[in-house]
Amino acid sequence: MKDVIIKSLKENRWGIAIQIILIGVNIYLLTFPSKIIGNIIDLFYDLEANQENIMNNTYYLLGICIVFLLVRVIWKYYETVNNRSLERDMKMKLFKRFLKLKVKDIQKIKNGEIMSYFVKDTNEIRRVMYGLLSHGTRIVFTFIIAIFQMANGVNLYLTIAVIFPIFIGCFFILKIKKYVEISFKKAQDRFTEMSEYIQESTDSIRTTKAYSCEGEQLKTFIVKNRKVKQSNNTVDIYSNLLTMSLNICFGLCYAIALLFGSKLVLEGTITVGELVTFNGYIGLFVGPVSWLPGLVTRIKRGQISYARLDKIFTLETEKINLKNIETGEALKGNIKIQNLSFHYPGILEKSLEGINVEIEQGQTIGIIGTIGSGKTTLMNLLIRLYNIPKGKIMIDGKDINEIPIEVLRKNICYITQDNFLFSSTLKENINLFDDNYSDEEIKISTKKSVVYDDIKKMPDGIETVIGERGADLSGGQKQRVAISRAFLKNSNILIFDDTFSALDNKTSEKLLENIKELAEGKTCIIISNKVSDVKNSDLILVLDYGEIVERGKHDELIDKQGIYYKFYQQQITKKEPSFFK
Repeated sequence: MKDVIIKSLKENRWGIAIQIILIGVNIYLLTFPSKIIGNIIDLFYDLEANQENIMNNTYYLLGICIVFLLVRVIWKYYETVNNRSLERDMKMKLFKRFLKLKVKDIQKIKNGEIMSYFVKDTNEIRRVMYGLLSHGTRIVFTFIIAIFQMANGVNLYLTIAVIFPIFIGCFFILKIKKYVEISFKKAQDRFTEMSEYIQESTDSIRTTKAYSCEGEQLKTFIVKNRKVKQSNNTVDIYSNLLTMSLNICFGLCYAIALLFGSKLVLEGTITVGELVTFNGYIGLFVGPVSWLPGLVTRIKRGQISYARLDKIFTLETEKINLKNIETGEALKGNIKIQNLSFHYPGILEKSLEGINVEIEQGQTIGIIGTIGSGKTTLMNLLIRLYNIPKGKIMIDGKDINEIPIEVLRKNICYITQDNFLFSSTLKENINLFDDNYSDEEIKISTKKSVVYDDIKKMPDGIETVIGERGADLSGGQKQRVAISRAFLKNSNILIFDDTFSALDNKTSEKLLENIKELAEGKTCIIISNKVSDVKNSDLILVLDYGEIVERGKHDELIDKQGIYYKFYQQQITKKEPSFFK
């Protein structure tokens, strides 16, 4: 995370430099009005003789105000540009980071937490940088310029007496800031919990409505929202306490300036105009210094957000070289798996045990088994979503770990069982936002996946925008839209992971015929719980508790009368359930 911020600051260094210079000029210009007004007051003692000087000082004051306005406008422009550039860079780098994270790490992060990273944490860091570059710089320049003008232009001892209460205010800040950090950390956790609950509730809205659970959902949300409110109130209390402490201290500054300054005027050490100028200088730096509590609070919040984001940036990522996608050689599809065992990180029980299988290019392999038998796990390893020991999986005679990950996935078309669809047009869901495919190619792919007629009936055809996760489509339509990707992508290794479960028999048979044609000369792996989907495969593997317990062709497995035979018997004799007997 540190590198991301430093790189962004370097890229915007000239804009930041201009911003800092303009802030210094702005503060310096602010010292002129107090000085000019003080001069005018001293000139009032002889109004007739000094009338021309008074008018000249008035014009001078007007000119300073105009220049000040121009400087401030330019400064604010650069401040906004620098501020938003940093926010853009952080979100871009964070998004790219998530795309490269390994699945094992992404699965540990909840959706609400991810949204909190992008919305709240990046914004907190942006506000810290804004505070340091704007408020922090103004505080530094104000102290240097204003104190110099006060000591050099008015009276050194009066300046020392007035500055003393400021150190008292700084002491209170150091005492209270740790409570700000604790309370904000708690508020941040409460906000994340509420975000996760909102995300989960919106994802399950259909189930909620189907079972009339709106009341219970609302009650839970009210409790979580109340906790967020209480936590934020605590943060505000400590933040306001910081501000109040400084306001009291600066009230003392004015009191000292009035009492001690009046004494110096009576002694003739300073003039009335100089006392007015001095009070103007106090007003100059009291404002910026009053930002210190907010700046300290913001820094503490930023430290917490920085730690949260830095945790993401320290996670291991997949080494992906996008150039290899275009230049990498095509894989033929000869796959050899030898003595492969695997268990998910943090889980002792093995998901796969002693897997041995050899698949030649052009073969169609069917994999069948109960839920949790390890079918999908095996496919996840084929596309290297998890780390694989060396020598366990070979493709075209080469260890899978030696094949660049982007080349491997480019050559594998994996239609997953979740059939994820984006909230976009059907066209973009099929070509996956790759404009290199022509409309005719997309049309052919939809015909091959038996979804073309359904798309024609939609309002805007292939340009129809579907809801989030394909909410506007039926289960069968979602599956066929996802399968269209396989007909569009020219890959030598095809994997269909339980992608026919929502299809009727007639559609499924037609689709399998088209897939058989597509798989000609390619390696095709069909995973299903239905015997009808895999029965024509060149080789069928039966998985049970992570092990291959049976293998062979359909007729051979039927003759064995083992687990596969039981699947077959259950499915051909399956009766429709009835509530009436």
